Amino acid sequence: MPKLSSLLSRSFHALALSALYVNVAAASCLNFGTASSSSSSTCLCPPGFGGSNCSQPACGGTIFDGSSRSLAPISSGGYANLTAADCSCSSGWTGTGCNVCTTSSACQAAYAAVNGNSTTSAQASTAGVNNTLVCNTQPTVYAAGELSCQVINPTLQSIFPLQTNLNILRTSNASLSPLYNTSGTLLSPNGSAAAYAQLFYDGVEQFACTASPCTQSTSDGKDTWVCSDLQCDCFDNTTFCGGSTTLNLAGTIDALGGSLTVACDNSSTCYFQQDILNTIFGSNGLELQGCVYGECVSQAVIDTSTANSSSQDSSSQLSGGVIAGLAVVCALVGIGIVAVIWGWFLQRAASRKPFDGDKAGGVSVRWSDLTYFVRPSGALITSGLYPGKGTSGEKTILDGVSGSVGAGTIMAILGPSGAGKTTLVELIAGKAKSGVCTGTISFPPLSAGKRPRIAFVPQTDVLPPFLTVREALMFAASLRLPESLSNEKKGAIVSTVIAKLGLEEVADTRIGATDGTGRGISGGEARRVSIGLELVGCPDVLVCDEPTSGLDSVSAWRVVSVLKEVARGGGGLFGALEGENTGNGVAVICSVHQPSSRLYHAFDSVVLLSHGRALYSGPGGLAPARHFSGVRDSEVTRGDISEIPEYEEGYNVADYLLEIASAAPVRLFSSSHVVEGATEPSEDSSSPSANEKATNGADVEALSIHTRPSQTEYATTVLTQFEVLCGREWKIIRRDKSAFLAHVLLAAILGVFCGGLYYQTGITIAGFQSRVGCLFFLGSLIAFSSLSALYNVVEVRALFVRERSNSYYSPTAWLLSRILFDVIPLRIIPTIIVSTITYWMGGLSAEAARFFKFLFILVLFTLVMTLWNFLLATSFRNGGIAILISALSALYQMTFAGFFVHLTSIPPVLRWLQWLCPLKYCLEALSVNEVGSGLMIEDTLQGVPITIAATVILQLLFGFALDSYYRDVLVLFAFIAAFGLAVIGVVWYKVRERR
Repeated sequence: MPKLSSLLSRSFHALALSALYVNVAAASCLNFGTASSSSSSTCLCPPGFGGSNCSQPACGGTIFDGSSRSLAPISSGGYANLTAADCSCSSGWTGTGCNVCTTSSACQAAYAAVNGNSTTSAQASTAGVNNTLVCNTQPTVYAAGELSCQVINPTLQSIFPLQTNLNILRTSNASLSPLYNTSGTLLSPNGSAAAYAQLFYDGVEQFACTASPCTQSTSDGKDTWVCSDLQCDCFDNTTFCGGSTTLNLAGTIDALGGSLTVACDNSSTCYFQQDILNTIFGSNGLELQGCVYGECVSQAVIDTSTANSSSQDSSSQLSGGVIAGLAVVCALVGIGIVAVIWGWFLQRAASRKPFDGDKAGGVSVRWSDLTYFVRPSGALITSGLYPGKGTSGEKTILDGVSGSVGAGTIMAILGPSGAGKTTLVELIAGKAKSGVCTGTISFPPLSAGKRPRIAFVPQTDVLPPFLTVREALMFAASLRLPESLSNEKKGAIVSTVIAKLGLEEVADTRIGATDGTGRGISGGEARRVSIGLELVGCPDVLVCDEPTSGLDSVSAWRVVSVLKEVARGGGGLFGALEGENTGNGVAVICSVHQPSSRLYHAFDSVVLLSHGRALYSGPGGLAPARHFSGVRDSEVTRGDISEIPEYEEGYNVADYLLEIASAAPVRLFSSSHVVEGATEPSEDSSSPSANEKATNGADVEALSIHTRPSQTEYATTVLTQFEVLCGREWKIIRRDKSAFLAHVLLAAILGVFCGGLYYQTGITIAGFQSRVGCLFFLGSLIAFSSLSALYNVVEVRALFVRERSNSYYSPTAWLLSRILFDVIPLRIIPTIIVSTITYWMGGLSAEAARFFKFLFILVLFTLVMTLWNFLLATSFRNGGIAILISALSALYQMTFAGFFVHLTSIPPVLRWLQWLCPLKYCLEALSVNEVGSGLMIEDTLQGVPITIAATVILQLLFGFALDSYYRDVLVLFAFIAAFGLAVIGVVWYKVRERR
């Protein structure tokens, strides 16, 4: 303590010696009072002071008592002591010296006690005005207002530990104040705007200051007074001015001069700023906390001043923060409007494009020397080496497979498990693969490099469970058929597909869960719906991966019959457009695991695979059995022991072929055993061109990878995609109300629970802690309840991947629809419900503006947490990992939010983590908004009543910045933008089909 006092003393004295102006003039009237014009022996004193030389502060009474007001007696030290005099304030008055009104009735009663009525005559000449006295408790001054604050500064308190208070009288227009004619009262030295200040330490006045003239400005709820010609007078032998051996500030205080700024806001905080004080205490000067404002003034003065201010401010400039916020909002609205208009123009342009779906089909498929292998993770490809050879540990899936299928025919790809059937059909369909491909794929009569419309039906049926069969097909038709087709024609196509697939009886039945967990259509019907979803896109080639797996023989036969009918007259499905029933045939390729004899004979051609090699490729029926029987007979004729089993008449040919492929002799892998070309359309159209033969291995990669963006040329515009997706989401919400009702009901229950837990919190220290705890509980609740957003995305991920891979819609349209129909009904509405109930039951600030600012912060935080969970759900295929990370991140946010641990007490090595914690910004903004209403803490500690601004407790207990609300809003917006962009990036580049 002695070292600190010595250091401060030297600093203060150095500043005092460097000051250009030192006030050494003594005045006969202290506190900058002036001699009365009626008697030179008496002084006119600022309100709250009296005596022969204005040295005695008032003790009780009111400011309207003037020179007759009771005063604190002079103590033995030569100065009055308010603490020793045990002065108490009358009802409706507060502050040091009892000069600050708190109620209008107190002003009226005090004025009437002196003048006989409760209205002023300041504007009596104006007819119809309201001259009733009111108490203005806002920082803005209309005539002459008092404020009383606590000086809580660690530097000063380390030297002067007792209570320090500062009173300031700000006079804007003395003639408009009801104190103007009060006896012995001085509001302004020369009639101009002025400020008087007095500092009390332990009830004894230490020094007084005055400054004039002054100007008042109000912006964003902050009232600022800038005064010139500051003068201060330090009272000799008081604690601050020589009465203490610790430090004498007389020279420094007397040297204060120049400009004075008094800045106050609605959070009960003011700043007493002057150049020397700013040097000592920082750029904001001396901080005053727990300020109370009170001004007795006529209502007419307020009304007139408000009207004048409105007319003057109508042309004033907005603050930088408001301008920036408006600019961002306008920019976002503008971008949205431009995007909608642009989408509308694209939609109109798309509606004029011709439709060529009636010309679908007529395309054959030929693949030659098709090889596919997978390298182990981390394997390198040496530049210049043949890409298919020489890599250690690679696994070959297909090895030199060739075959073809003509338009209007249906092919079966047979083979035991692991033979490569699924890989082959996926390569033909152009699906993205993780391995390396070589070989050629062509589509006669299309030119080289041009890809037809290929529809792919995967093994698993991934369907929207809450749509009916007709709605699901209509959804696909609306997105896969051009916008130039009317809804009536699209409906005709859907009806034709339903009829061809034999789904008339279940057309208006909900699909239900295809995994058997929910009621709906049967497995065979679901398989036909999956085929129908591809048929409505008018494909040239239809590829199905094991369409009969998991079905009984009757359902499997019906599915294959539909496929065969599609192959024979694919264009007939679309003849409903022109009243025709003819069209080009469609090439249909199916991988089949173990077909029955009846099922097998429905196929026109067969490819038999074993260990990735083609043992046979040619006509179906009995031709494969005859081929292998001939091979067996040849081996027997040569005297060799044949490992090929003998075919028995009437035996299922498919079973016979699978028996051969399961234990195929090495000799069968020779290409001489493969029959090709038996089902090709013609030699000219099906044989590969010279260019195809020359390019060989590069062609498959070019078709399946490099030209893949051509498949993402969607049939409809983004605006149409968004409209159709919104229609589906709306149907799902209407039919599955459980999620929405659960969120709303739980929000109401939790709101009542939280509101009851913190019901009408008091204004004690414990009550204040409960207020912040209530805000923290709401933030934590939102952080954990947003987990359902993660689950919802995980649940629909498979459907999104399938539909995206088939070019239904773009990820942008899907994300917009998810935000609209997940965020609003399941996030924002429940947040508003739980927050509103808790807010009013908890007794938080009753100001409407603060309530809506409270809701605004929670909605922003809800968006942050929802997008964060969207990001996790799209980044991890394993939903369990995503949920684990989300839960741990919520716990991390609770730790660094500032409620459990004071932010400044966190070790520096971990302190930076608070800046990555959205809950910290949410809790800080909510807390600052709550105490910004001027909340005062009233409590009793060890029998001593205390009154302190809640802002002080907020800073001491939690370390929150009092001016951080709008900064926190911007930070939350930044989190929304960052997470939103990350979700878009992940969905576009990661959430896609990979096989």
